[in-house]
Amino acid sequence: MPVTQLDPKSTLIVVDLQKGIVSLSLTHPVADAIAQTRKLLDAFRAAKQTDVLVNVAGVAPGRTETLRPTFNFPAGWTDLIPELNAQPDDVLITKHTWGAFTKIGLEETLRERGVTQVVITGIATSSGVEATARQAYEVGFNVALATDAMIDRRKEAHDYSIANVFPRLGEIGTTDEIVALLSGR
Repeated sequence: MPVTQLDPKSTLIVVDLQKGIVSLSLTHPVADAIAQTRKLLDAFRAAKQTDVLVNVAGVAPGRTETLRPTFNFPAGWTDLIPELNAQPDDVLITKHTWGAFTKIGLEETLRERGVTQVVITGIATSSGVEATARQAYEVGFNVALATDAMIDRRKEAHDYSIANVFPRLGEIGTTDEIVALLSGR
């Protein structure tokens, strides 16, 4: 079911579109997700809504069965890609976990601005995007997910999140559907 509405105070959260991550091997052409995200950014900016640009610069503490990288990020790895055209009014968040709401004040920032809904895009569908959507839902935001503006390293993980997880957290739709709702206010 497509996104049915956007709240009057909505924000776009762009997850991990940064130089180091977009250079990884991904399931879909990264240029497509970047172009769709830019279309959303332009529409949210034109509508005077809040944009949140998120990068990741670490990993959460704790043991896992999967080995985690222990390298230092190369220079520029955490830099947001220039295509996002970061603006002075954008909220810039650096996270150290999968989700963008953990211990960095994002929820409080959005509440101070009266935001009641978030639209989420980015990399990776099954980790950073999904974790951010779960956290947003858990703290009471309405959630919309622009599925053509997100990608993953694994196609099966991307497809599973869209088909099975996202409908339980909010509404899913395309960039064009969301832009149309934003423009139709």
